[in-house]
Amino acid sequence: MDSKKKTLIIVLAVIVILAIAAYSFFAGNYNKFVSLDQGVKTSWSQVENQLQRRFDLIPNLVETVKGYAKQEKDVMVQVTEARSKVGGAGTVPDKISANNELSGALSRLMVVVEKYPDLKSNQNFMRLQDELAGTENRIAVERMRYNEAVKIYNQAIKSFPANLLAGMYGFKEGAFFEAPKEAKEAVKVKF
Repeated sequence: MDSKKKTLIIVLAVIVILAIAAYSFFAGNYNKFVSLDQGVKTSWSQVENQLQRRFDLIPNLVETVKGYAKQEKDVMVQVTEARSKVGGAGTVPDKISANNELSGALSRLMVVVEKYPDLKSNQNFMRLQDELAGTENRIAVERMRYNEAVKIYNQAIKSFPANLLAGMYGFKEGAFFEAPKEAKEAVKVKF
């Protein structure tokens, strides 16, 4: 074989190897991004399941408290308005913000409950409060799982050189579900 054919074969082999490597890099990263994105969406749907459970419990809780604490109308209105915002939120960041507001309103409602010993002994209220506490625990677990999935996804799309591909493919950074500012403050109980 003459040297021109050998050189041509070597050049073609190198081109084929580079083409396979490039394809593997692009396809592999794209598939990884899709998989991680689906993990974030799955985790978010689990958060939403628990948020929906809380959303459904709130009217019963508010009605039970209303009967005992008629003068605490402002707190009831805040809970109801916050619940409405949750129902109307469309995007993930809007849902996170609305649910954080609802968490704050529910905290204020629980402070009101402390003022009414008769209410705290009401069986219906106790059952609802237990369900709400269990749901809040489930929400916390699902939020943690969601945030972990977002962290892994965000690291993947921000790592070099994959970040170049993520931008080309249209993958955007995921939003974390962070605690509201009110959660960092101690709840004040007044009698």
